[in-house]
Amino acid sequence: MTKQSISPKLIAQLPKSDLHLHLDGSLRLETLLELAKERKVKLPSRTKSGLLELVFKRAYKNLPEYLRGFELTVACLQDAESLERVAYELCMDCRAENVFYAEIRFAPQLHVSGSFGVRDVLKAVCKGVEKAKKEINRHPRVRAGKVPRFEAGVIVCALRFFLPAFSDHYRAYFEALPSAPAAEIYSLASLELARAAVSASEDDGLPVVGFDLAGQERGFPAKDHQAAYQLAHEHFLGKTVHAGEDYGPESIFQAITDCHADRIGHGTWMFSARHIRDKSITNKGAYIDNLVRYVAERRITLEVCLTSNQQTIPELRKDLRKHPFRKMREARCSVSLCTDNRLVSRTTVTDEVQKAVDTFGLDARALKDILIYGFKRSFFHGTYADKRDWVRSVLNHLEDTMALAGHDVRGGRRK
Repeated sequence: MTKQSISPKLIAQLPKSDLHLHLDGSLRLETLLELAKERKVKLPSRTKSGLLELVFKRAYKNLPEYLRGFELTVACLQDAESLERVAYELCMDCRAENVFYAEIRFAPQLHVSGSFGVRDVLKAVCKGVEKAKKEINRHPRVRAGKVPRFEAGVIVCALRFFLPAFSDHYRAYFEALPSAPAAEIYSLASLELARAAVSASEDDGLPVVGFDLAGQERGFPAKDHQAAYQLAHEHFLGKTVHAGEDYGPESIFQAITDCHADRIGHGTWMFSARHIRDKSITNKGAYIDNLVRYVAERRITLEVCLTSNQQTIPELRKDLRKHPFRKMREARCSVSLCTDNRLVSRTTVTDEVQKAVDTFGLDARALKDILIYGFKRSFFHGTYADKRDWVRSVLNHLEDTMALAGHDVRGGRRK
């Protein structure tokens, strides 16, 4: 068996997951155009080709250009109907490429308007998710157990930094606390969001499975959001943190220690000594070695988004081989391949897996391990016994699909 023998057709057929998937970055382009027209949101172009040329590009000059598209999508997602629609469509798009599990994350506080509050936003998104699940899982092949059922959950995102202009919701914090330091406002907003997430899960019975922290890392430490994460931790929500993408290894350590992170979003600079900013860390090599071992031993999964990183990190634009994905695997870290944003990055999970196979020479057994990590390390909405049975059904389907393509990866150990 050669490393090149993993065909694009097989990759498309294999069961996959997406643990790092932003709702507002993953709309269908035609849906964005329809919503903008109905809600009178001005777009740079009224055609798909125009938006792909002007906004949603294959490559971006810088991070602000990459983020421009989110201003447009969020502006179109300010009511229950639009949020339910895009959540439903996203699940259907995932399943169409054999993604059997998706965790859809977004910041509901950016979609609040008037009496339409955070829990209303979550109800709308979860309604779309549940609608898609029911439609997918009533298929005869699923009901007969010939393919695994589709599952999905929602992750609520707090922001490290925000301004009053971000939304009416955030403006209210600054107006109510005019003398409070900004860091205190960030902390209070995250804590209130965590309370809403817990209530949505426990009181409303919604598939809200996790809590996340996104936004600029440098100058906005995870510790500011410790109270929110402690609450999420006490109520058994999954914890993930965007870390090591915009800052160094110590940001990842902060996420793990201050926020109880079960997973890390990106973790791109985990191995980079030159990204360490903390002057008290004098032996940078030893610090990184200890951090990597800590992450690997505790199976703190790294949500890797190759295309997104390539688009936003200058060092990776010309040569994706410089991505630390290979080092992550050599260190035996738990890694999962994710899209980040299907529209903004113009990618799919199939594309991400293909890119990893082509760039890093993955063989069939390595690919099996990576794909199954996504299911095992998911914030599954259900009992552990149910999760084990479901993961086993996915694993059986994965091994059978590979076997039909000439790759017998049942049992045995990865070398």
